[in-house]
Amino acid sequence: MHDWIDELCDALDIDAEFDESLVLDVARDAAHNVERPAAPITTYLLGYAAAIHEAGPERLERLAGAAIELAEKWGGEDEQDLATDDLEDVEDDDLVDAD
Repeated sequence: MHDWIDELCDALDIDAEFDESLVLDVARDAAHNVERPAAPITTYLLGYAAAIHEAGPERLERLAGAAIELAEKWGGEDEQDLATDDLEDVEDDDLVDAD
């Protein structure tokens, strides 16, 4: 991954030092709690916000935390309720015997 980041920075003509695990955490939480396509959009907007705010590492961490918090709220009870509602509509004949 580090080689990819180095080559991409060269291709984009930028010098970037950042916590890649933080960005990956944001992408994971957006993908799991919102929907998969939210991951690249969320990380793009995180980078955009970081640039606009001229964010250092501490500010970037706060921005990422805000994105993660929103994603977690987004995927909270509504998704859980939908999953439960879907299960209530399943007939016994539709279930597969795992044995």
